[in-house]
Amino acid sequence: MKAIKDSVHGHVRLGDLATELVDTPAFQRLRHIKQLSTVRLVYPSANHTRFEHSLGVYHLARGAVDGLGLDADTAAHVRAAALLHDIGHGPYGHQTEGVIRRATGRDHDDIAWLLTDADREVCQILERNGLDPDRVASLIAGEGRLGDLVSGELDVDRMDYLVRDAHHTGVPYGTVDTGRLVNELRLAGDRGVEGRDGGDSVDDDAALVLAEGNVPTAESLLVARSLMNAVVYRHHVSRVAGAMLERACERYLDRSDTDTAAFRRMADHDLLVALREEVPALGERIERRDLYKRAVWVGLPDVPAGSVDAGTDEERAAEREIAEAVGLDREAVVVDVPSRPGLKESGSTVVVDGVPQRLEDASELVAGLRSAERRRWTLGVYCPAEHVDAVGEAARDVLGLRGVGGRR
Repeated sequence: MKAIKDSVHGHVRLGDLATELVDTPAFQRLRHIKQLSTVRLVYPSANHTRFEHSLGVYHLARGAVDGLGLDADTAAHVRAAALLHDIGHGPYGHQTEGVIRRATGRDHDDIAWLLTDADREVCQILERNGLDPDRVASLIAGEGRLGDLVSGELDVDRMDYLVRDAHHTGVPYGTVDTGRLVNELRLAGDRGVEGRDGGDSVDDDAALVLAEGNVPTAESLLVARSLMNAVVYRHHVSRVAGAMLERACERYLDRSDTDTAAFRRMADHDLLVALREEVPALGERIERRDLYKRAVWVGLPDVPAGSVDAGTDEERAAEREIAEAVGLDREAVVVDVPSRPGLKESGSTVVVDGVPQRLEDASELVAGLRSAERRRWTLGVYCPAEHVDAVGEAARDVLGLRGVGGRR
């Protein structure tokens, strides 16, 4: 057993298998992928990495599986999945995920390719310790009921990153009682709610729920996520930088000899150097935090349905049309349409009066939080400061916006 001191959970104790996996290049690469990518341009202390986050997720998963009545083999697969859940991330994490998805059809939690093709060392370690790499990959993808523990509404990934991100940004909003959340998890199968009571073992088909009396516990997770969305994850500066980064990555892949497979294995610093050299108009601005300004910043009621649901092709077409209308290079205009507002955590399951219920059915708070998410939703159009007025006027015409929407 090896202990690693963590700033959030104290000592994280690694078993022999976990120690081997942590020492692989695939896992060590996570030291160089920042957890909050461009959010650190807003909160200077948010420099924590996916390496430490992964250790935290493993720590919480160990606590969860110890009390769920899982057999030793299943528990070992869940712990390995929790530890390895982020090794499929590309540079800058989620902010390059769209670029990678459009090129490969895979998200960061689809790591079957990595375990079986790109990194045989991880695969060999798992097999040498009696674990099935495909089973680990399916858990990371959230498949099966136990996949919910790694990637679901009540997953240990979310529990760790909310607390960790709040800790490192210095905001008080992401604080949740991870100890209670982990201790109150149960597996509810055909025979009812089991685990934590010394009962029979349960299988992969049992649903992950919070035990009786934990509606407020589930609500706390939902509130924390909603507040962190507003204050940290969707801060307008991070959104501007993230949108610029995504466009820069698209142009980098178009202009360079780097293929997507090599791109997704880069670290943050590798990508920043490459963008500065190959796409200087955007790369240098991101490096210096010389970001575009908001020419348009409008809420859901002022955006036509067609623009709210615009996909990548529609966004890029609008950017070209706006740039042409103003006489700018297309790299000078960025249209940023987020996905429709929602709170995935509202679908978590809590036992109420002996019956598992979705949180959205058991809690009156969910409706209010969903309303708050809708009010916070904003469409943005960004450009250099000297062109804000002209771009804003052209963007409102192209996108059919009803609000005035200009913000500096």
